[in-house]
Amino acid sequence: MSFATTTEMAEKWSISRRRITRLCGEGRIEGAVLKGNTWLIPDNTEKPDDPRRIRRNMQNTFYNIVYPVKEKKFSTIELFAGAGGLALGVEEAGFNTIGLIEFDRDACDTLKKNRPNWRVICDDIANISKLDLEDYFGIKKGELDLLSGGAPCQAFSYAGKRLGLEDARGTLFYHYAIFLEKLQPKMFLFENVRGLLTHDHGKTYQTMLEIFENAGYDIQKQVLNAWDYGVAQKRERLITIGIRKDLMEKITFEFPEAHDYKPVLRDILENVPESIGVSYGENKRKLFELVPAGGYWRDIDPELAKAYMKSCWDMEGGRTGILRRLSMDEPSLTVLTSPSQKQTERCHPLEARPFTVRENARCQSFPDSWEFCGKVMSQYKQVGNAVPVNLGYEVANMIYEALEGAED
Repeated sequence: MSFATTTEMAEKWSISRRRITRLCGEGRIEGAVLKGNTWLIPDNTEKPDDPRRIRRNMQNTFYNIVYPVKEKKFSTIELFAGAGGLALGVEEAGFNTIGLIEFDRDACDTLKKNRPNWRVICDDIANISKLDLEDYFGIKKGELDLLSGGAPCQAFSYAGKRLGLEDARGTLFYHYAIFLEKLQPKMFLFENVRGLLTHDHGKTYQTMLEIFENAGYDIQKQVLNAWDYGVAQKRERLITIGIRKDLMEKITFEFPEAHDYKPVLRDILENVPESIGVSYGENKRKLFELVPAGGYWRDIDPELAKAYMKSCWDMEGGRTGILRRLSMDEPSLTVLTSPSQKQTERCHPLEARPFTVRENARCQSFPDSWEFCGKVMSQYKQVGNAVPVNLGYEVANMIYEALEGAED
């Protein structure tokens, strides 16, 4: 019998060495033998099943990821928490949330309603960042395991002048960086829109990276599409991970690998609970009744389309967001904060109406048990601004494994 190393099998199976090592250690790969620090695997071994699985979740009655319950042995603080999409994913990955900061009152009410045990701080982050954070959160500098969140993208007044943290003064990111410098967590997770990479010709993100590095962190970054991670939605996010430089020899982080199965709307739009939502006006509703599933304005009478589009008719480009109707056999387009803007419409595949709040929440992989507070447009905004829960889980799970590996 001939053997192959974990590195060789990782290339053959297109999965990470870390996962193979874990599967060998758990005995899920038969015949593997440990030689030194390397596992040797019979080269005729078939690729093992992914321990993650998609099945019918009887509580929520839709396809969702089922994850193992983990011991909550790592701590986290979340900034710009919103309605809790990222925080919920991080919690499911095994983190104990010791504080969340959010400015929007309705989002704070949502967090408190769903997690009464969370310490939700409903305040301007500028008021909190200037405090003694060690005393405020009851944690010493360097003890926090993870700082997570994503500040809204804003231009820097002095971007490119290499003034360090002063480059970011006046922005919300500045306060994220202050938290980082004051608390010195072992790792951080900073998420944002893909467009941050090119914002202000790339100067904004480059300045952020320099600030992260000056704060004492080694950086890894990657754009991830939520659709690759059990979310029935095409939504790209720029994920930046930081590891404190004094821990680089102990902590090894790898970005999560894409799932084999990518869910579509048919998987999640079954038995959706009743919820509030908005409707189209009569004229728009009648137009959408003419648009086939997966179609848009080009699929109806040009004269009707032209009358609806008005000045947009003469614009360049495909304008594929106008009179756009989704398909049950495709994922949702990126869930937005408003359900009926003309150039970014997302009509329900089977009915001539926008998605309800609860349907958008399904597209964001929120569980049905997660309730949203506030009036209808506030709820749409909370859902649209959230990080998909399953995407948050996948990234946080790899952070959990990285921190766990440092304890070995």
